[in-house]
Amino acid sequence: MKSGSLRLRLGLAAAGLIALALALAGIGLTLIFDRVLDARTVDGLDRTAKFIAGQVTLAPDGSLSLPREPADPRYAAPYGGLYWQVEQEEGGGALRSRSLWDRSLGTVPDAPTEPAFGDLSGPDGGRLIAVTRRVTIPGHGGTVRLAVTAAEDRRDLAESRATFLRLLVPSLLALFAALTLAMSLFVRRALSPFRTLRTDLAAIHAGTRARLPETFPEEVRPLVADLNRLLDAQERDLERARTGAGDMAHGLKTPLAVLDALSRRVDGTDPALAAEIAEQAQAMGRQVERTLARARAASGGLRRRACPVAPAAERIVGALKRLPEGEALRWEIAIAGGLGFPGDEGDLTEILGNLLDNARKWAHRRIRVAGRVEAARGLLVLEDDGPGMSEAAIAGIARGRRWDESRPGTGFGIAIARDLAEGAGARMSFGRSDLGGLRVELDWPLPPA
Repeated sequence: MKSGSLRLRLGLAAAGLIALALALAGIGLTLIFDRVLDARTVDGLDRTAKFIAGQVTLAPDGSLSLPREPADPRYAAPYGGLYWQVEQEEGGGALRSRSLWDRSLGTVPDAPTEPAFGDLSGPDGGRLIAVTRRVTIPGHGGTVRLAVTAAEDRRDLAESRATFLRLLVPSLLALFAALTLAMSLFVRRALSPFRTLRTDLAAIHAGTRARLPETFPEEVRPLVADLNRLLDAQERDLERARTGAGDMAHGLKTPLAVLDALSRRVDGTDPALAAEIAEQAQAMGRQVERTLARARAASGGLRRRACPVAPAAERIVGALKRLPEGEALRWEIAIAGGLGFPGDEGDLTEILGNLLDNARKWAHRRIRVAGRVEAARGLLVLEDDGPGMSEAAIAGIARGRRWDESRPGTGFGIAIARDLAEGAGARMSFGRSDLGGLRVELDWPLPPA
């Protein structure tokens, strides 16, 4: 896709928005996971604090005792990551897990609701998430208020968070790829009416369709309607141009006939003047022919239809064989049956007639006509075994100029053929044939299948 492609722009915009949305979703999921992980940890620590609070007793000497400790082995390992502590708030004895070794855990400040939770400093300098429950137990002559704290090292939670991220990031990347692919398919589907429009326009250029269909989605129909109106307006303009050219040519016929009659009248008294008048009349006649040819070429416009090449070539060759020197030539025709020229039959007949007649005049024994489809283009090649032309002479071909006065003709046939070919969207080029003579090549784009 090119840099100016609408599909590329929409695809990149969609990919950027998807990436942004997934990044925000990843951040949100991470925050949610942290909250949930903290809540679950606090819940587990609170259960441990409740268990300890239910087990702690006050000995007759006023010391605290815990007949049954929590079963998790990390409470017994020095700096094991799980810690508990029981302290008398009014001062006195305290109980600690073996994991604290000889350190004190501290307590979480009072909170409006039980349990109070927050962060404390661990025995090895790490951060702990801790829960403190304040309870009272019966003692000698009254009650004793205790602070029961359970804590867990946040590094253990960080490992869980890292594991979550290791799963989350690939999942988001896979989701990004899937969503980007889906969006690409969606954009391609959404732009499919424009591809259909392009195909239909190519069919109009090729002459296989006259107007755009009305079957497009509602959002594209106004554009289609405008294009159809433009096609109608162009057709009207071309018709007016063709009519005007025809009127001009018709209007010049009478003055040309008068000039021709004058040249014959003065031929006996002033031959030089008669020759000059005749020459100017012929020049004007050639201009009329050229104007009519251009008008016919322009009139095809976007509405021309493809014309089969093979039948037209065979018909013209059959006619040329009956002309002088035509029967003595060997005509070789090899044109693919499906090859079509993007113009009407009259244009194709005049183009081939002028080119083949020129080949007939110069060929010694052989003329070859070949046509085929090549790389989505139509190709028509006309060759003869005549004297040919040098590259300099080919480069100097001018429309209407006769490059050899030894043969009859105005020299204007190839000019007309080239005007008609260009009007139909074809290119005409000249070169030297491997037969020895002139090679004329016509090629034109074919409509999409």
